[in-house]
Amino acid sequence: MSSEEILDDELNEKDEANNGDEQKGLDSSAHSNAPVKLGNDAPMSLPKMYQDWFLDYASYVILERAVPHIDDGLKPVQRRILHAMKRMDDGRYNKVANIIGTTMQYHPHGDASIGDALVQLGQKELLIDCQGNWGNVLTGDGAAAPRYIEARLSKFALEVAFNSKTTEWKPSYDGRNKEPITLPVKFPLLLAQGAEGIAVGLSSKILPHNFNELCDASVAYLEGKEFKLYPDFQTGGQIDVEKYNDGERGGSVKVRATIGKLDNKTLVIRDIPFGRTTSSVVDSILKANDKGKIKIKKVDDITAQNVEIQVQLAPGVSSDKTIDALYAFTDCEISISPNCCVIDQDKPHFLTVSDVLRRSVDRTKDLLQKELEIDKSEKEEALLFASLEKIFIEERIYKDKEFENAQNIDVAVAHIDKRLEPFKPQFIRTIVRDDILRLMEIKMGRILKFNSDKADEQIARLREEIEEIDHNLNNLVDYTIAWYLSLKDKYGKNFPRKTEIRNFENIEAVKVAEANEKLYINREEGFIGTGLKKDEFVCNCSDIDDIIIFFKDGKYKVVKVSEKMFVGKGILYANVFKKNDTRTIYNVVYRDGKTSPHYIKRFSVTGVTRDKEYDVTRGTPGSRIAYFSANPNGEAETIRVYLKPKPRMRILQFEKDFSEVEIKNRQAIGNLLTKAEVHRIQLKQKGISTLGGRKVWFDPDVLRLNYDGSGIYLGEFQGDDKILVVTKNGDYSVCTFDLSNHFPSNLLRIEKFDEHKIWTAALYDADQGFAYLKRFTFEPTEKTLNFIGENPESKLFLLTDTVYPRILATFGGNDYFREPLEIDAEEFIGVKSYKAKGKRISNFRVEKVEELEPTRFPEPTPTEETSTNVEIEEDENNEASPSDILDEITGQMKLFDD
Repeated sequence: MSSEEILDDELNEKDEANNGDEQKGLDSSAHSNAPVKLGNDAPMSLPKMYQDWFLDYASYVILERAVPHIDDGLKPVQRRILHAMKRMDDGRYNKVANIIGTTMQYHPHGDASIGDALVQLGQKELLIDCQGNWGNVLTGDGAAAPRYIEARLSKFALEVAFNSKTTEWKPSYDGRNKEPITLPVKFPLLLAQGAEGIAVGLSSKILPHNFNELCDASVAYLEGKEFKLYPDFQTGGQIDVEKYNDGERGGSVKVRATIGKLDNKTLVIRDIPFGRTTSSVVDSILKANDKGKIKIKKVDDITAQNVEIQVQLAPGVSSDKTIDALYAFTDCEISISPNCCVIDQDKPHFLTVSDVLRRSVDRTKDLLQKELEIDKSEKEEALLFASLEKIFIEERIYKDKEFENAQNIDVAVAHIDKRLEPFKPQFIRTIVRDDILRLMEIKMGRILKFNSDKADEQIARLREEIEEIDHNLNNLVDYTIAWYLSLKDKYGKNFPRKTEIRNFENIEAVKVAEANEKLYINREEGFIGTGLKKDEFVCNCSDIDDIIIFFKDGKYKVVKVSEKMFVGKGILYANVFKKNDTRTIYNVVYRDGKTSPHYIKRFSVTGVTRDKEYDVTRGTPGSRIAYFSANPNGEAETIRVYLKPKPRMRILQFEKDFSEVEIKNRQAIGNLLTKAEVHRIQLKQKGISTLGGRKVWFDPDVLRLNYDGSGIYLGEFQGDDKILVVTKNGDYSVCTFDLSNHFPSNLLRIEKFDEHKIWTAALYDADQGFAYLKRFTFEPTEKTLNFIGENPESKLFLLTDTVYPRILATFGGNDYFREPLEIDAEEFIGVKSYKAKGKRISNFRVEKVEELEPTRFPEPTPTEETSTNVEIEEDENNEASPSDILDEITGQMKLFDD
């Protein structure tokens, strides 16, 4: 009887006893420590009973239900399903209902749990070939009823998971059958399929990994090399494995859906995170929209064989910012915490993914060794009998009179044994009675058809096979490596990596939250909030923003957005606070005390404690802000200061430029503006930024812009500057240098946009079937355009911004014998629109186009010491030719970019 059945029986007996007490009108004595009689009137205290039962139940759930075994990577129900399918296997499909019924001979639970486990195994598409509607892991649709769908073991499963000669067996739960303790799996199945289970007091969550990478890692381990394994999911998507920690408990991975742009108003989700379905992703998007985190018109789930969720954006909403918001507020990005817990020697162990792979490879090597040894033993027996048979027939022992006249079997056996005596030294082992009895069972027809040459060939073949087995046993590591390589060669093409490994940038929710609220101020009463709709409007904000507030007395603090909050009277300025913002500069003039001098200062507020009060001034009682401005890009205006007239005062007003004041820490006192009493201060002239342009970098690992110096430096950008983005398929667009921008993974060029720069492209035009060369400038447009043609079969050979490019065209196909063609692009074709087809390179098939070193270079840019004027060579009419002017301009621009 299984532990679960014992537990169920005891629980039923306990229920019956409690029901009997209630019928007798007893009080709640069942909850006391008084002994209760269970079973054969044996008294047992209730606490001890619960203690024993709970331990038994916990052990059962851990060992027999939820946690996979390290040897074969299977839970008991999965193992029993595969064993039942092997028993039923005849090469044809079987009804799933029939498989469930056969499995119930080994699994002491209901058909529903077996059916669910079988469907999950089938959906992994590794061990089971499925026929019929088995559901969809992408949409979450369930499988059809078991009577309608069919299954059989896959060729891979038959090859790697079964061998009755190396399997250890145990009786089934009712003793009527035998089942495997573990299957002799010769592959890291646990890492290929993954596993998840919740037991009592612990859980297991092992993520699936790529088939081919597991084979490569196994070979690397056998060769003594380092290896790394990262998850790969059927649902695709992108994964950040920076904190994977080799799958050990405490690690984590971030998984993202793949989101692209169908157009500026429509986003398309083409992959979903592991463990999510299209329905759950759509629901999370709708909830985020209802909460105002994102702004969308509608969501359409048109998933069929592949994921496709279209998100229609609301008018005026940034697609790039919405992508970030989808990652921040919906199931388009999730975090998964792996927990590699397995059963080993009847105990749970917490290991790493690498540990599991090593154990699997070691076990595979041992199983292969056992199979070789068993195969060798069988072949040696076959060789022994073939040798005995040959001698028995060729020596005509069956014709001996002593044999024919033998009175009983013992005499006949003794005679044969005596005749074999001269030949015994050549046998691989001692001849025993059973060997001779087997000889005596040879039929007369076999003796008549005996062919000595064929017998010799069979014996020689068996000897060769035994020698090969001996070689494999002596080189077991190489044999095991060949095993993994053969598996990869047979089945690897069916398992390409679906999940892209990438580094993710950390998206701050406050930066991508949709500004779905309006902030208002009641200055008179000192309230601020989103619910004061009759009061003064300040700005748009989101419900997770922080608000910075400056007061007239020089105090300031940061508070959380709320519907209505009392912050204090004398509000001077309020706006959304951006943490770590060094570009927003506050220009302040304050009076220190009631009659003290006025100070001027410039500072930024990068980080403060929420709801804590800070002071712009020195804190002297009576201090007050006399002038204040907030400047998003460090602008420095000029102010005019009017002083209160006094006797003998000659200067009653003066001007001060904030650009002359150094930006310092927010706690700095500032510079002395004047010791005289100030009547008023007013703005004279707005200024420009004193911080200079933004230095922008592009990080190719995360495909995002940054201001932190990570990745490729793109240059210093002013407010109107743009970025040029060119992809390998010929698409290009121009965008701002906003950090929220998203960039495609097939980038070819990304740089600061220069509308005067001339580009040279060599391309294959699929419509015409020839290679073309064109020179052009990119037009500024935020819309994605293509400069090689709309035909998807067209391709780009090269794109260069060299001023005087030279290219080498190599021919292929039937024209491979032709000499490569060298072309000076500037002489070959003039500059035209990016839409122009260009000029055909050759009428023959061009296989490859390469760029050669230029032989001409533009004139260096004139320096201030020589001249600031550009001298242009004139033609016969004493006028500069258009081509010369163009060369000069493009040459200067090239040097400027360099």
